[in-house]
Amino acid sequence: MKASPVTVAALAADLAARAAAAAGPHPARVAVDGAPTAGTADLAAAVTDAVAGLGTPVLHIPAGGFLRAASLRLERGRTNPDAYYEDWLDLRALTREVLGPAGPGGTGRVLPSLWDPATDRATRAAYVTLPAHAVVVVSGTFLLGAGLDFDVAVHLMQSDAALTRRLPPDLAWTLPAYARYRDEVMPEYQADVVVRADDPRHPALVTSL
Repeated sequence: MKASPVTVAALAADLAARAAAAAGPHPARVAVDGAPTAGTADLAAAVTDAVAGLGTPVLHIPAGGFLRAASLRLERGRTNPDAYYEDWLDLRALTREVLGPAGPGGTGRVLPSLWDPATDRATRAAYVTLPAHAVVVVSGTFLLGAGLDFDVAVHLMQSDAALTRRLPPDLAWTLPAYARYRDEVMPEYQADVVVRADDPRHPALVTSL
């Protein structure tokens, strides 16, 4: 693997340019995929700011707003890694409310969030209508290889050691889920852009695997 160090700001600017170039005739659907320990949400926010700086309409949608209800998500227990991998994200809702409307032939009318996992209730968020030249950034975990349609896919890669070191102890039970994702999906080969993020403050752009 060959990786070149890059600043977070430069990385965000590069990804923003890619996203803006992919927009039209429908909004560009961008995935920022990776474990929370890889700085996924922070990078997605930085990309969103960089896209806005280009004068392009942009909306950041955390996939955590599209988790399934607790009765379904936790049916196999609160610390089941297979359920965390297979059952937590509502793929159909994310497609129906975001990726489909933002895709070819879509209305552009997307829902920023659907479900609040803290309250286990609908968020009642208002729909947002995006113009064809807009960008929608979806950030989260296990986004690739699940049949979700993205125009630009970014994967933040972490070594097992970095993931284990940075993961809070109370989430150590999720480690087998990340291992499954790595082995079964091989997200680095699904993504258009791969970033080494063992230390999210000092990313490196992977140029060859």
